[in-house]
Amino acid sequence: MPFYLKGVILYAHVIVDIANSQTDRIYDYSCPDTLVPGSRVKVPFNGRIVEGFVTGVADDTEYPKEKVKAVFSVYDELPALVPECFSLMEYISKRYRVPYALALRLFLPSEMRRGSVREKTVSYLSVEAELPEGKGTELQRKTMDFVRERGEAAATEVYGVSSSNVVRNLIKGGYLRRFDKKVERTPMKGNAGETAAKVLTPAQVAALKSMDECPQTVTLIHGVTGSGKTEIYLNRIAKVVEEGKTAIFLVPEISLTPQMLAQFRQRFGDRAAIIHSGLSSGERFDEWWRLRTGAATIAIGARSAIFAPLQNIGAIIIDEEHDSSYFSETAPRYSTLDIAKRRAEYNGCKLVLGSATPSIETYIEADEGRYNLIKLPERINGRPMPDIYTADMKREAQRGNFSGFSTLLKDELAETLKNGRQAMLFMNRRGFSSSVTCMECGYVARCEQCDVSLTYHKEDNCLKCHYCGATYRMLTSCPTCGSVHLKYGGTGTQRITFELKNMFPEARVIRMDYDTVSGKDGHYNILKKFANREADILVGTQMIAKGHDFPAVTLVGVMDADMSLHFTDFRAGERTFQLITQVAGRSGRADDRGKVIVQSYCPENYILRYVVAYDYKGFFENEKAVRKISLYPPYAQIVRIMVTGEDNDAALEALKNVFFAVQALRDENPDDFIFFNRMHSPVKKIEGKYRYQVLCRLRDDRLFDRIYEIAGKYGTPKTLVYVEENPSNLS
Repeated sequence: MPFYLKGVILYAHVIVDIANSQTDRIYDYSCPDTLVPGSRVKVPFNGRIVEGFVTGVADDTEYPKEKVKAVFSVYDELPALVPECFSLMEYISKRYRVPYALALRLFLPSEMRRGSVREKTVSYLSVEAELPEGKGTELQRKTMDFVRERGEAAATEVYGVSSSNVVRNLIKGGYLRRFDKKVERTPMKGNAGETAAKVLTPAQVAALKSMDECPQTVTLIHGVTGSGKTEIYLNRIAKVVEEGKTAIFLVPEISLTPQMLAQFRQRFGDRAAIIHSGLSSGERFDEWWRLRTGAATIAIGARSAIFAPLQNIGAIIIDEEHDSSYFSETAPRYSTLDIAKRRAEYNGCKLVLGSATPSIETYIEADEGRYNLIKLPERINGRPMPDIYTADMKREAQRGNFSGFSTLLKDELAETLKNGRQAMLFMNRRGFSSSVTCMECGYVARCEQCDVSLTYHKEDNCLKCHYCGATYRMLTSCPTCGSVHLKYGGTGTQRITFELKNMFPEARVIRMDYDTVSGKDGHYNILKKFANREADILVGTQMIAKGHDFPAVTLVGVMDADMSLHFTDFRAGERTFQLITQVAGRSGRADDRGKVIVQSYCPENYILRYVVAYDYKGFFENEKAVRKISLYPPYAQIVRIMVTGEDNDAALEALKNVFFAVQALRDENPDDFIFFNRMHSPVKKIEGKYRYQVLCRLRDDRLFDRIYEIAGKYGTPKTLVYVEENPSNLS
């Protein structure tokens, strides 16, 4: 039933939770004087009841009062949205050209919006009155004693020593009382980090002092792997928490959060909450509310945690700031760094970025003084960086070695196992083989819904699409010519694991990739097993490349260093440098010196030379010069207008309209365009949708508004048209 309005009638300004341009405005509803901004409400809209968000409350309205409808009901006692949300909503809506409702959805767990998750309650029992002397059965007296000894006991526990009939009769007689108690679903219970705070090195002390004293809002910590950045983060957060403020700490991979959460919980107890998509809906709901109510004051998580419902933020920290996962690939297509800067400005706090391999754009800001730059060029206690060696896989093939392992890597693995140490092998491709090809007619097994080859998964004996997830039966013969001569091309984590077990039967090998981390605790369980020395070799994809600290790891192997080097993307060299440097940093983090073997078919490539020398500065200066001369970001802006749809003809028609509209814009502003063309997207089809693009390189962002207008004009129910600014992935 709707509110019964009496006394003072106010008017709520409401954004309805319908994300389209036709409803993208604020509506007025009459409401009781108890309603406050930030509340989630149910309101009548177009003949149905929908959810809405109250942006403000006023004592009057500009609309005819007799036509203003009443708020139907309120969802939560405490307003779900903090005041800062609406400031960010305005910014996100304008900056990324999305409706208000779509921007506000970022601040709430999706299950909370749909009403599919609630507080969890558990039935408890307590003693209400004592049984009269000599009364009651032996089981009744035993049940009463059980509850009395515990003060209160969960009903399920009581049923374990009693029966439902006995409990029911004791409640009916007034001897036991049943009541519901809220139970928080806490993720990853029992994590344990360091047992004591570490003594800071002079370099760490200086870094913390520099953050406090610098005039810049943003600080970049450029520290080699193992240089102690995490301890700086923990101390920075401890300082703001002691001041009564809150903090946000972001990591790029969900797989990193368990390890980090363990350290935060050891240092800060229940004040640390974790938010990411890998949690159950109930856990995410409870952790979100702990942050909103102030029960937790530190939000830890991946990209989405930047929208944590905290107030009075004293520090925002983005670890591994260079990682592409900090860019959203669905609307709103935001940059986490962009949102973090806005929150830092709103709260008057410092934003700290950390990386051993900062992005070129970030380092330019720091190098030119717009960010405060802190350099940590050495590992803690002067521990040496691991020695990096390259293995020329061309020469290995010339010698008759066609396996995925160079002679050098095989020998080093044998030595590592002999010494009782651990190794990590990085291969950024999962599955057994990346393609299956007929050797007679050239047929390649491809996904029916995506323009990509299927990957062979030996363990399941099937073919899988790594874009849409479709699974196909493994071929026994070519469907085109009938030949049984099939070739398996490319190497994945499954094949590496298979070959390892053949080479070293006594070694305990585990694998960490998308196929092995099922379940919300999948990442944690694998990493815990490896940390506990229950495995000798960990094979994995990017999940193992960043942030992990395993003292017994003395060898890292990079199986195919060229994989990302030759992508048709101006960031290919940067990504290769970052990825190899990051994974190399997992080796030799304790007392034993580490080794890294980088396998490559072109070891003479200049990127790999910078990697081997740990020469980030040299790499940066070279990359900066190339981008400046070639006019790539940050010295120009790349804009991609994507056109996708299941109907190829409709998608082509939209592409044509977009192309001619942008062409007209270019003709009006010829000096603003460096490059302009239309084409198939590199991956022509994903999940049954054809993909086309109009690619532009502009001197600056002056024409962005016009380009967004064009994209918005030609989208249809059959065809999605959207804009990507400096996309992190051009495939």
